[in-house]
Parts: sequence; structure tokens; C-alpha cells
Amino acid sequence: MDAAEIRELRPGECIQIPLQPGDLFRIENLEGGAEVYALPYAPSGSLTGAAIGLAAESVRKIDLSAFDARTYESWVSQHVAIQSANLGYRIFDHKTEPGDMLTFEAVSQCILWLVAPTRLETLHEGGGGGVVQVHLTRAVTPSISLPAPLGDIRDEFTVDRATARSYRVNRGEVIQVIDVRGRQCSDFMALRSDALDQGTERFIESNVTRSMVGGAYPGPGLYDKFYDQDMQPLLNVVQDTVGRHDTFALACTARGYEERGFPGHVNCSDNISDALDEYGVQRRRAWPAINFFFNSWILPTDNRLQSDEAWSRPGDYVAMQAMDDLVCVSTACPDDIDPINGWNPTEIHVRIYRPEQSIRRSVAYRASAQSEAILSQESAFHPRTSKLTQRFSSARDLWLPDAYAGTGAIEEYWACREGVTVQDLSSLRKFDIMGPDAGALLQHAMTRNIAKLAQHRGMYSLLCDDTGAVIDDGTLFHIAPQVFRWCCGSDESARHLKVLAQKMALRVWIKSQYSAMPNIAIQGPRSREVLRKLVFTQPQVPDLENLKWFGCTVARLHDRDGAPFMLTRSGFTGELGFEIFCDRRNAVEIWDEMMTAGSEFGIAPMGNTALEMIRIEAGLMVSGAEFGGDVDALEAGLGFAVDFKKENFVGRAALVRNAENPKKKLVGLIFGGDEHPGHGDGVFLGERQVGLVTSATHSPILERAIALARVAIEYADEGTALEVGRLDGHMKRLSGQVSPFPFVDPKRERARA
Repeated sequence: MDAAEIRELRPGECIQIPLQPGDLFRIENLEGGAEVYALPYAPSGSLTGAAIGLAAESVRKIDLSAFDARTYESWVSQHVAIQSANLGYRIFDHKTEPGDMLTFEAVSQCILWLVAPTRLETLHEGGGGGVVQVHLTRAVTPSISLPAPLGDIRDEFTVDRATARSYRVNRGEVIQVIDVRGRQCSDFMALRSDALDQGTERFIESNVTRSMVGGAYPGPGLYDKFYDQDMQPLLNVVQDTVGRHDTFALACTARGYEERGFPGHVNCSDNISDALDEYGVQRRRAWPAINFFFNSWILPTDNRLQSDEAWSRPGDYVAMQAMDDLVCVSTACPDDIDPINGWNPTEIHVRIYRPEQSIRRSVAYRASAQSEAILSQESAFHPRTSKLTQRFSSARDLWLPDAYAGTGAIEEYWACREGVTVQDLSSLRKFDIMGPDAGALLQHAMTRNIAKLAQHRGMYSLLCDDTGAVIDDGTLFHIAPQVFRWCCGSDESARHLKVLAQKMALRVWIKSQYSAMPNIAIQGPRSREVLRKLVFTQPQVPDLENLKWFGCTVARLHDRDGAPFMLTRSGFTGELGFEIFCDRRNAVEIWDEMMTAGSEFGIAPMGNTALEMIRIEAGLMVSGAEFGGDVDALEAGLGFAVDFKKENFVGRAALVRNAENPKKKLVGLIFGGDEHPGHGDGVFLGERQVGLVTSATHSPILERAIALARVAIEYADEGTALEVGRLDGHMKRLSGQVSPFPFVDPKRERARA
């Protein structure tokens, strides 16, 4: 780790920090209310509070179900004495104020785990947990910056700048290629050992790999392998903290430098040949390779391969599991005449881990370009969803199902339309806004009139910037006096609200729940019937039958002692539906009870693929499609969520101006056939482009393709004949007509049922 490193600890999670004598770390409770435990372990595996100056008598048992303990438990099983497991020192309790901090100095070497368990009361009271920040300053700056090991290391070595090194890897072992100082390309090649033994060279072939995985950048999950010329998988990507690597080009060559005026420049292709010489591998003037951390791209409007500085930061890595016995080679690219290595070639570090270790599949998620990378995790419902499907994709920092093996997207779609479905939507962001000025902040920030929002009620609203562009959308629930819960799509919501609160000097606290509060959606015309068998409410809160559209209540499973959860009448399908927000330790129980209660109604789990079809039919907008960037609320089709009767809110002046002179409008398009366009395809009137498609799908219920599109106001009238251009926009056209939306149930009578 670098000196002055900053780490984040989120509610319901844990982090690991190796410490050496003299290391200083400051723990700051940014949002207040976070309970934090310190678990320092000596190299012998015993708990040692003295290593960071903690008294032995303050040790207490830690509830592993109160946080995501999978990585901690895996590490403990290999390194910790049984009598020391699951014990820790509480250094912050839930009454901590925002900004409270503690500073510690490591007296001796230890591995420090920091844990932020969640409290069940969070659902009732709001505001539990919150983000904690750790500022680490090393007593001695390490010569290289390496992340914590992923497991039991068999071997590790550093590849010095401008060199290459070959090594053997056995089937099942995991290779971790680490960018030590950031922005350093590392060419990688692997050959099958059995083929080499027979005098044949079979190695990673980029064209085969791209064809087999259907994409340029293999990543953890379904499309995650590197293949050889025989289409045999050689490596399986397990973790990737960058997400941007090149699979288009060769490793750098002597000829490439010569033609730019640098004869004799050291190059990766020659280095690879030198490193593989001992295995009898044929030398090549140009080696194909997977260029880790090399940032390249091909624009859809330009056929040229382009590159720039890498996205990787110190300690970023790619981890791959060998699917066969392999001979591998890794380079530290010597290119110092291009920006690809930040103009300063540095070293690469390689670790090889023994097989049969639990290394979680994950890719990096960053809330913003400056944020710490968060590796995608499995949601609290994963123990159940993973038994039903292997089709997962990353949704922000979580893996969520795309579709289920026993049904498929179309069957899940019809289950939602005609029966009832349950869906894991835990990547939804949940922020509690609380305090005496919470209402004032939200009234200033939101486009709707928050003064009208009664307790146990919610409303859909927007956050806009001064230009009227949509920062985020979501549903705001009034869960208690001076306590609101904002359920939205982006971490930017919290940052924006905090900036406004500070600027206005308001007494308000904004606490982030993240995955500590997983949630599922129960949607479809029979959803209320399922919940009738499960939901218990106290007399002082709304019961299920009286829960109106956008209402919320606090409920329990079956009776007063059952698992608690927040129940809302909301969803993203346009159907009658509800959502449940619970503590992670109750997630599996709630899923099981839901599936049991729904069996007589044919309840089916639903993935994101079916949801995408349904949300487009319902005319519901999403970030990155209908809004995002500089698209204002009106052009995004979200004018219904803007209350111009409010005297003031962020973005109002710009939206008033734009409403008087609109240039574009979001409309529906209905096509005559089944083929639907893609996101970003141009909308044409003759030869002139007049708009673009924001979302499109094939509608099973309408039996034709539909789309949402942003078009010039002059061509937005219902019935206007327009075409969507595919290929270059002119070679292929899909004919359609402007249509109002929602395409299905335009008065939203189903959701109000």
C-alpha cells in the first residue's frame, strides 16, 4: 500500500490492512452511527489488541451474520487459531457522531481486520451504519505497492521494468498479475504444457478468444475465458480491478520502434521469445499477447486502433485461474515513447496461488473516477439465486441474475404480467437523510414538493443540477419524523446532497446503507395475495391492505417476533408490486418464505433481462439511456416529476427556460416487425437524422419491436412516420411510428390496483 492511503469501510462489510511497527492509521466515522470493530491478528494467528494499543479486557464476540464475513472467514480458516476467531474490539458504537475519529499506531506486525456490522433497528429508525474512512500512513514507504494476498501463495516474483519472465502454472492455480505503480502495461501469454511436450505450440489466440466470448474484454462471469487455436479454454478470469485491457494488437516489436526512429529499443516480443527459449518455443518477431492494463479502443465511427494512458492504479490487478497445466510469460512493457505506460515504464508483480481456494469472482466498481475501487460482491440472496442460475452480471458493486435456468427471460416476463415474480434488486442505492433540517435539504434538492410527503408515504422524484440535467432519480420515503430514505440508482446522490447540506449549513446527516440493506421486488397481479400469507404489521403503522401506491410500512414475517423489513408498494415494472428492504442476516429466510408462500400462485424468480423488457413497455426511464450527462429532466421524459409550482429547487430556472422553448422530446416508437434497434441508433426522417434511440426491446405482449427515442420536437407528434437507421444509419432502416408511452397500460391502472 502507498503512504497516506485512504480506504473505505461500508456498512455490513469488512476490510483487511496489513500493518508494520510504526504505521499510523486514522479511522474517521464520516456519516456517524457506524459501529466498528478492530480485529488485529499477530503472525501466529492469535488476536493481539496490544499490537495497536487496545486493552485485552475490551474483547467481545462478533456476530458474523451482521456483516458480509465471507472473505474474513476464508482468511481465518487458514491463518487464525480457533480460540481467537470471531473476537474483536469495539472502537466505535452506533452513537458515534459524523466526523468522530480515532488514531492508532501499530506497535508490532499484525493483520488488521476492520468490521462494520449492521443493526436491525436501522429498518425501523433509519440512519444506521454509514461510511467509515481509514487514512493509513506507513512508517516506511514500501518499495512497491501490493494489494493484500488473495489466498495461500505458492510463488511470487517481480518482473523488472523492460523485462519478461516465464513460469509454470498447474491446473487450478490462480495467477495474479499486479500493476505495482499504476499505468504500466504487462503483456501476457500462456501455452499448454501438454502440447509443448508433444512439440506443438498452442497458446492464447486473441481472435478465437474474442469470437468465443463475444466481446473484446473478457471479464469474470459467463464471458470470462482465454482460448487457444483449438478453442480450448486455457484461463478463466476470476478478478479484475481495472476492466480495460487490450486484446486487439500484438506485444510491442522491434520493428514498431524502428519505424518511429528508435532502432535497438528493447521490446516485449523479443523479451517474450527470450523468456520462452528454455521451453523450446519458436522465436517470433511479433508475439500476440493479452496486453493487461493497456488502454486501447476502436471508435464505432473510426477504424483506427487508438490508445492512451492506462486506467490502472497502483496495486490494480487481474487474477486468472489456470484451466490446464500452462507455461506462462509476463512482461513489464518498456514503451517510453508513448503514453501507454505513463511515459515511465515500471515493474510488474506476479503471484501464483495454490488451487482449491475460495477467491471470489469480481470486477471493480468505482462510484466516481476518484473513488476507491470496490470489488463486486454476491448479494445477500445469492445463496438462493445461485442454485437457480449461473447467469449473473455486475450491477454496480453486486452480481445479480440476468435470467434463471428453469424458466428463461420470456417465461419470467409472462409470470410478472400474469402471476407473480420475485427479483433481487439489491444494487439499488439506499441513503437515509435525517435530522432537523432533512426536510429543508430535500425540498431544496428535489424536483417534487416534499412538504406534501406524509409519514409512511413515498414519491418518485429527481435530483437535478443547476442546468436542469438529471443527476439521479429514485423514490423518497418518509419513514419517521425527520427521517427520509432515498432509494435511487447512483452514489452521486449522496455526494450531491452532502455538498448542498454543507453549502446551506444545514443540520442533517446522510448515511449510506449500500448492500447492508438488500432488497427484493415482488411484482405481478398476484403479488398482494402472496404477501397476505407473510406480512404482519403493528396497529400503529399501515397494514398491507391499506398500503396505497407509493406507501411504505414496517412489517415482520408472520408475527411480532418475525424477521423485520420495510415494505413498500413500489416497483419498476408498471404492474401491481411491492418491495422488501431487509437486514442481510434475514435475507435468505425472507426469500425462502416468499417462495413457499408463492408456490400456489406459481411464483417465479425474475432476472434483469425480463425486467428490461417490462420497464421499456412501462415507459420507465433509466440512467445511461433516457437520462445522464447533460440531458435535462424534460428531454428525458421526466417532466411529470418536476413540480413547477414550487418556488425554488436546484435546476428550476433552467427547466422553466427549457420548457418554454423545447428542442427535443422523448417519445415512443412502435415498429412493424420483430427486429428492434439498439441503444444509440439514429432516428431518421429521410436522409436527415432527427433523434436517437435511448432504449429498445421486443415486446412479447405487443408482439412487435418498440423503443424509446429522443427526437426533435418538430417530429414528436403521435403517428409521425420515422425510421431507425442501422449499420451506418443508411444501409438498413427499421420503419416505425411515434407512439405515446407507456406502451402497455398507459394509465398505470395495474400498478394502482
